[in-house]
Amino acid sequence: MTLLQPLSDRLNSDGRTIGRSRQGWIFVGLVSVLLFGGLAQRLAHLQLMEGAALRARAERNRVQTIPKTPSRGNILDRDGNLLAGNELTQSVSVWRTAVNRTTWPRLRQILATTLGVSEEELQSRADHIDFDSRFLIPVQHNVKPEEVVRLREYGVDLQGVQIERETSRSYPYGELAAHTLGYIGEISKEELEGKRFRSQKVAKGYRNGDIVGKMGLEKSLEFTLRGYPGSGRVEIDGKGNLVEILDDRPARSGDDLHLTLDVDIQKAAESALNGRNGAVVVMNPKNGEVLALASEPRFDPNLFTRKIDKRTWDALQKRRHPFVNRALQAYPPASTFKVVTAVAAVESGKLAPSVVLPTYAYLPVDGTRVWDWNRSGFGPMSFISAMAMSSNTFFGQAGLRAGEKNLVHWARELGFGSLTGIELKFEESPGLIPDGDWKRDRNLGKWHRVDTVNASIGQGYVQASPLQVAVMFAAVANGGDRVQPRLAKSSPIVRASLGLKSSTLEMLRKSLHSVVTNGTGKALSGLSSAGKSGTAEDPPRETHAWFGAYAPFEKPEVVVVAFLENGGGGGKVAGPVVRSVMDAYFAKTRQPQKAKAAGKGVASPKANAAASSGSANSANTTANDNSPRNPAPSPSPAQAPETR
Repeated sequence: MTLLQPLSDRLNSDGRTIGRSRQGWIFVGLVSVLLFGGLAQRLAHLQLMEGAALRARAERNRVQTIPKTPSRGNILDRDGNLLAGNELTQSVSVWRTAVNRTTWPRLRQILATTLGVSEEELQSRADHIDFDSRFLIPVQHNVKPEEVVRLREYGVDLQGVQIERETSRSYPYGELAAHTLGYIGEISKEELEGKRFRSQKVAKGYRNGDIVGKMGLEKSLEFTLRGYPGSGRVEIDGKGNLVEILDDRPARSGDDLHLTLDVDIQKAAESALNGRNGAVVVMNPKNGEVLALASEPRFDPNLFTRKIDKRTWDALQKRRHPFVNRALQAYPPASTFKVVTAVAAVESGKLAPSVVLPTYAYLPVDGTRVWDWNRSGFGPMSFISAMAMSSNTFFGQAGLRAGEKNLVHWARELGFGSLTGIELKFEESPGLIPDGDWKRDRNLGKWHRVDTVNASIGQGYVQASPLQVAVMFAAVANGGDRVQPRLAKSSPIVRASLGLKSSTLEMLRKSLHSVVTNGTGKALSGLSSAGKSGTAEDPPRETHAWFGAYAPFEKPEVVVVAFLENGGGGGKVAGPVVRSVMDAYFAKTRQPQKAKAAGKGVASPKANAAASSGSANSANTTANDNSPRNPAPSPSPAQAPETR
C-alpha cells in the first residue's frame, strides 16, 4: 500500500486545478469590499450631506417646542364690574409619542372613561395631527379636580399624558347679557382654515385645540381679546414624559374690553321681560352707547367652557331658539314705522306738518281693504292726533302721498335695511326695506299701491330689528342725527345729520309726546317722555308687541325699545316693559351715591382674572353655525292687518 503519491504523479496532474482553492477567498473579498464600500459611502453621505438635518431631527425628537395660548382679556361693564374673566383650572393633553405606542388603546380607554370624551373623538384628534399640533394633542380643557385625581390613580398607565395648569373662561353673572357677551369653544377645522383666522394665524398663533369666541363679543372682538401666544422648549424621554424645561417665553394676555353696558340697567331690562320671548334695547341717543341689550330666552355661557352633555343641550333647545339675539333680529315693525312715514311725507313736500286728513274704517286700495284698527276710523286727524291713536288709514294716505321712492329713501336714511354698525356683526340682521326692484328680482310681481300702504304702517314685507327701531327714536330725540350704536367704550362716536327740517322735528316730537299723554302709550303716563306703540300681525300666531320711547321729553338722555315676540298688543304689553326699564334707569342716574353703595359687593375684576394662559372647551355639539336660528318672520299677506 502506497502512503505517499509519487512526485512524478503529482507533477503530471491537471494544471487547471492550480489556484482553484484561492478563488473562493477572492470572491468573498470582492463582495466584502463592495458591501463595506457601500456602507462607507452611505455613512459618509449621512454624516457629511445630511448630518445637520438628521441632528436637527434627533434634537426635535428630544426637545419639543410647546406653544402657549394667551389668557383672554377680561370683559367689564361701564362701572368696572367683571362680566367675563378667567379662572385657574387644568387641562389634559397627550404627547404624540404616546399615540404611536402599543399602549395607546388602553390609554385612550382610560381618558375616555375618566373625562367623558368618546374614544372615537380621541382617535379622530390623533388622526388629524398637523405640523402645529404635532407634540401635544388636546384632550380636555377645564378638567375638574376630581377627574384629575381619578386620572392620577392609574399611575404608570398614564405615561405620555400631560396635565397642566391653564385658565378657563368664567362668566360671573351667568345668563346676564349672554347674547351680548357670547360664549367660547374649541376652534373648528373650517374656522382654522377659513379666511378670517388664516389672516391672523401667524400673529395670533392659532392652532388645533385653541379656544375662540363662538358668538357675541367673544367672537366679533376675538382678535382683541385673544392676545399673543408664547412658547416653551422642553426635553422629553422616549416614553413621552417631561424631563426638563429648557426655556420659556410667556404668552401676552389679550386686551381688556370695557363696555358701555350697565349691569344694573341690564338686570332691569331682563327682569322686565320676565322670561317672555323678546328683547329690550336701552341706548343713549346722543352718543350711541348701549346701556342694555336684553334678549329672551337666554342661556348660561359657562356651560360651554367644557364639554356640554346631551341632557343639558336638550334642555336648552326646549327654550325655543335661546341662541338667537332677538334685539338684532328683524320683525315687522308695525306702527313704530309710522315715524318713517311721517318724515317721508313731510320732507318730500307732499304733506305739510299741519295737514289734516279724513280717516275711514278702511282704505280701498287695489281691490284690498286696509282696515283701521278700530274698524270705524277717527274722523279728521292731524299728524299729532293720528300718531296718538295710531290711525292706519291716516298713515296709509300719507304713505301714498309720499310714494314708494320717498318712503324707501327715508327708511334707509333712518337706518332701516342695513346693519347698524354695532360690534355684533355676526348676529345682526340688516332687516328689509322692499321696493319694486326687490319684488321683481324675486318674481313677486310689480310694486302696487297696496304695497306702499302696507309699508307705511310697518307691515307687508318690511322687517326691522329692535336695535334699528331704537336708532330711529334716537334720531328724533337728539335733534335729527343718526347715531351708530356701540358696545365698546373704545369704539368711536359716529353721528351724522339727516338734514331734517326743524318743522318736521317739531311735528314728530309733539306727535310722539301725544302718544304718551293722550293715546296708546299711557303706560308711560306721569313720566316726561315720548314714544310709539306697535302691534304686528304674525298669523297664525299671536301678534308681536312693540313700544319705543325716549325720556325726558324736554332733554332726552335715554331711548328704550321693547319687543315681545307673539306677546300681544303693543301699548298694553310692551309699554309696561319700557316703563319698568325707564324707572330703573332714572332711579339709578338720579341717585348715583346709593347705586354705587349697592354695587360694592361686586368682586374686583383683577382679583377674579387669572394671569396664566386662558383656554376652555365645548362639545362637538355647540351652538355655533349649527345652532337653530330664528329666521326673519315671513312677510305678511298683501292685506294689512290691524296695527296700532
